[in-house]
Amino acid sequence: MSNQKYTTQLSAGLGLKEETKSLFELYEGGMTVQLMHERALNSGLFPNITARRLRNIIAECFSPRYLREKEVANNVKALMPKLTSAELTQLFYFYTAKANPILADFVKQVYWQKYASGYATLATDEAKSFIEASLQAGKMQKIWSESTVKKVSSYLLGCLVDYGFLTVENPKERRLTPPRLSDKLVVYLAYDLHFSCLGDNAIINHIHWQLFGLAPEDVREEIKNLALNRHWIIQAAGDVVQISWTYKSMEEVISVIA
Repeated sequence: MSNQKYTTQLSAGLGLKEETKSLFELYEGGMTVQLMHERALNSGLFPNITARRLRNIIAECFSPRYLREKEVANNVKALMPKLTSAELTQLFYFYTAKANPILADFVKQVYWQKYASGYATLATDEAKSFIEASLQAGKMQKIWSESTVKKVSSYLLGCLVDYGFLTVENPKERRLTPPRLSDKLVVYLAYDLHFSCLGDNAIINHIHWQLFGLAPEDVREEIKNLALNRHWIIQAAGDVVQISWTYKSMEEVISVIA
């Protein structure tokens, strides 16, 4: 598990794919939550959302996902025209999971473990059991009520439905529909880690890849395959990897993704 405490922040919004797209239409570099809220209210893009709800979406969802880390919002906005709808969904999922450790840990510890074990469905009670175990492990700042546990359980599953990881079978079960990580996202995420000053082996072994069910050996193969497109040159000897990186900035990475 991560060291961050779990919160109920997913209650402010699950996938919010369409709302996020609209907010990125309005976003300009350096915008604050207050300025984004004012612009969104005046844009006419959210006619069915109250001013209070819109501020909540921006402050509790958009901001933690895209505004807390430098350049993330600028990078995502630049990428959007170059990605298919499915690829954009993967990108939104990645940043939502990063901003919500409870979702990230649930995916890594429950979702992908179920898939690796050959299961086809995920029961709602399994999300509840995960949260109850997390409470016992001290992952929350305070004890959650039974109603909160039940609600957050549904938020976890609903978020994964929004991002295409699950489809609804019946009220008690969801079918596992794991997406394959797009080649464009492999390139973007690998360079994002590289520009964070991580070593090559640390990149291969980074926990971010686990959000897409990839073990280090899977990542190594993905990077080897994408070397054919000259995104990098990779040399591997056993578990030791050395990568010669082609691009010198994230702007250059984004410009060649097509």
